[in-house]
This record gives sequence, C-alpha cells and structure tokens, in this order.
Amino acid sequence: MFAAFLLPATSADASAPLRTHAAARGKFIGAALATNPLANETAYRNIAATEFNQVTAENAMKWDATEPNPNQFNFSGADAIVNFATQNNQQVHGHTLVWHSQTPGWVQGLGATAMRSAMQNHISQVVGRYADNATVVSWDVVNEVFDDNGGMRTSFWYNTLGQSYIADAFRAARAADPDARLCINDYNVEGINAKSTAMYNLVSSLRQQNVPVDCVGFQGHLAIQYGFPNDLQQNLQRFAALGVQVRITELDVRMQMPRDATKDATQATYYRNVVNACLAVTACAGVTIWGFTDKYSWVPDTFQGQGAALIYNENYQQKPSYTAVHDALAGGTTTDTTPPTTPGTPAASNVTSNSAALTWTASTDSGGSGLAGYNVYREQGATDPLLGQSTTNSITLTGLSPETPYQVYVRARDGAGNLSGNSPTAAFTTIAGPGGNGGCTATGTVQNQWNNGYVVQPVTVTNTGTSAKSGWTVTFTLPAGHQITGSWNASLTVSGQTVTARNASHNGNLAPNAGTTFGFQAGRPNGNTQTPSGYTCA
Repeated sequence: MFAAFLLPATSADASAPLRTHAAARGKFIGAALATNPLANETAYRNIAATEFNQVTAENAMKWDATEPNPNQFNFSGADAIVNFATQNNQQVHGHTLVWHSQTPGWVQGLGATAMRSAMQNHISQVVGRYADNATVVSWDVVNEVFDDNGGMRTSFWYNTLGQSYIADAFRAARAADPDARLCINDYNVEGINAKSTAMYNLVSSLRQQNVPVDCVGFQGHLAIQYGFPNDLQQNLQRFAALGVQVRITELDVRMQMPRDATKDATQATYYRNVVNACLAVTACAGVTIWGFTDKYSWVPDTFQGQGAALIYNENYQQKPSYTAVHDALAGGTTTDTTPPTTPGTPAASNVTSNSAALTWTASTDSGGSGLAGYNVYREQGATDPLLGQSTTNSITLTGLSPETPYQVYVRARDGAGNLSGNSPTAAFTTIAGPGGNGGCTATGTVQNQWNNGYVVQPVTVTNTGTSAKSGWTVTFTLPAGHQITGSWNASLTVSGQTVTARNASHNGNLAPNAGTTFGFQAGRPNGNTQTPSGYTCA
C-alpha cells in the first residue's frame, strides 16, 4: 500500500556517512531542512545531501507558507525541498497539514462549515500536488492535538469543529493520496506518561473506526537538564502493537549554555539512546533530527539561555553527538579507546528485604563516544555478577535476597563499550522479609489481542500491607508457546513459562493502599486464544 521508505540495505564501512549505515540497518536518518541555507550555503547543502536519506521541510510545507490567502497556493519552498531530495535519492516527509500554529488568521476566524471545507481543500491541494511524486512518501496530517496533561488542546480547530477534525483530516489526506503514509505527531510523548497514553488511546480509537492513521511521530525535543525518557523503547513498542509505524520526527537535545565537554557527553548519550531505541523496535522507521547545525537551530530563540542542540556546531563541525549517532547506526563501530573516569563511592539508602537505592558521583568521558551509563556489580570473589544498569548516577536495585550482606561497586561505560575502573565498594545488608515489606496483589487486564498476539495493559500492582513498599515482584504464567515481545514500566525475565516482573526505578515505592501499573506485549501461535494467568505479587 505504501511507497518504499528506504534505500536498499547495503553493507557499510565504519567511515561511511550516516545514511549509509542507516540504510544498512533498514532505517532512515533524516534532517529538517530550511530553504534559505539550502539555496545559499554550500556547506549546508553538501552535508544535507551526503549524510541523510530522508528530509522534512522545516517550514516550507506548513499552511502559512503554502496557502497564505484563501485558495492562493505557493509551492516554491516546498518544491525546492522536494527537488533537492529527488536529486539526492532521499525520501520526503511532509510537515504539516493541520496544526494550531503557523496557520493564517483567515482560517482561524472561519465558522465550522467553512473551516472544515477550507481544511479539506487545503489537504487536497497540498497532498494532491505530490501524490504522484515518488519522493514524497508520508505526511504529518495533524500535529500537537493534546495539551501537556493529555487533554485535547483547545485550539481553534477543536473549539470550532470538535475532535472530529482529526478523523476528517486523515480521511481527506487518504483521498488525496491513497499511497502516502499518514502520521499523527506530538511532543513530550517519548516516555510513558499521561500525554503519550492519551495519544495511544486516540490512535487505538481512530484505527478501530477505520480512520487511516498509519504512523505515530514522537518529536523528541529533549533537554539534558530534564533527564532522558528511559522507557522510550517500551513506549515505541506499545504503539507498534497497535499496528502502526513509529518514528522519531524532530529530534534535538538542548542544554543550558555555555557548552562544555560534560554537557556534550551527556547530549551524545541522549542521541545514542534515541537511535538505539529506534533500532531495537522493528516498526520504528527511523530518526529525523530537527535540523543538523546549531547555526540554524530554533532552540535559542525559543528557550532562553539554551542551545547547542544539534549534531554539528555553528561552523559545520561534527560534535560528539554526531559520533554517537554514527556509531549507533554503525553498530558500535568507533575509534574511541578512552574509558570514562571512575565513578564515586556509591551510597546506599532505602534498604528493604529485596531492594536498595544507590547514588554516586557521576563520571565524565572525553573519548568522543559519550558517557552511555553505568553497570553495578556485586563483589563476591572470582566472578562478580551484574546487579543492574542505569543511564544516570543512581539506581534502585531490586530482586535482592532478604537478610543478606552485599558489597557493590560501579563502573561507567561509554558509547564505544569502554568500561571505567571500579568505584570503591559500598556495603549494606537487606532486612528481614517478606512480611516486613507488606503484602501486595496483582491483576492483569488484556487490552487488545489479535490472531497471534496480545497486549496486557494494565497489570495493576496494589500495596495491601500496612507499611510502605519500596519494591515489588509480580509473577505470572505464560501459556505454552507464548513469548514476551515487549514490556514497559517493569523489568521482565522469563524462565520456562514463568514470567517474573520487577518494578522499574520510578514505580517501586508504594504507600499502603497505593498502586502502580505496568504492561507487556506477547506473541502466541496463530489461532491460539489463551492469555496469561496466575498473577501473584510479593
């Protein structure tokens, strides 16, 4: 049904451009392009052509650019982007048809009947112009329909037409181009939160109504001071379970200025983590960076005192974040042989019968591939088992044995796989259990299922004890032949048909009568209708 997104997969050597490595992994790596530097700067044009196999028009396809006055269309900027992509064997993602911003005032003031007609005509004309052009393969049909709390954004679209404008827009786009992939796009939906869950429920509802929502875009405007959405991969996977393609559409990683080596290393880690999350999810088509040079980033004009968000600096020099993207796409190929600095001594707190929280002074990395995270080990002789991994300088260890002494240490790792030296050890002893940590219950609900798979969401964990819990473990039984294919908000291990789910770092603490949830996706033999059973909690 859809036009091909990717160049044929080919082998890639370590020094190849980003697009070569991405194509070899069956993904795209893209950039948002601005028409002025594309026309006037050789360095900009050369990098855009050489490094990326997908492009998005940063502004040239928005409503204010394409239809500034009623039924008077201007495609000069859009055509320039499409022509450049065609010349350089790149795919174009159209951005964006229906959005509350950058839409002319004449549209915003229309009554309901006229507004719906204007929207349908705009989509018909813009999408229809490129319907027979093999370069333009997908569109952001509607953009940013939710507020930050997961409610419907009270835009002029919603206030005039109600929620029906979303389905109407998708149906108009499908009528204009039966072969284009049609996407819904938003920001702050990278992790599993109220807004992304609202998006999940909307996409599920629209598809049940046969509205042609083919893909979901996760913008990815990140900032190192706010932390990384560590459940990004699980979130992409749960959307994929709805039958849609997923993609990172507008990636940048801003920082408080000025730049320094530590901030660059953290930024590089964020870029690497995003690319790796997409690589790990089959339904993720690729990653588009919102620009590529800090010279033309939108960030400084929008976020006071922040910037340096992209993979090239203002002088078109590659930053550590470029190396991180390159090496993630290349499967870890790197020339970095410098390990990170050794972490500080870990400090233990909130020790229970089966868990303990650790914090330590962060490491730095100067080798170019960026600090990727930390490994936590138990010191116990010839072989020290790995107890956990974290992308930040803290972790909550779970699944520990009651009334047991532990000595632990931390090693930092970078994007090239180099490990730091061992930190000094920390010692703690878990307390008596399991009664000392309170009781709990777990119930699982099948959210949706199909011939050869299903999603269980939520699995609700409730603290039924009289004291707070700082960790929980849920076990359940998979029917024969079933396999876990993804999970979120918990860490799952499988032994035979028994699945053990342990809390994530952010949802282990439960006050009496409080609860939390996690979810998972599973595959099963075609035609098998069984689902998991026997949920127990400790």
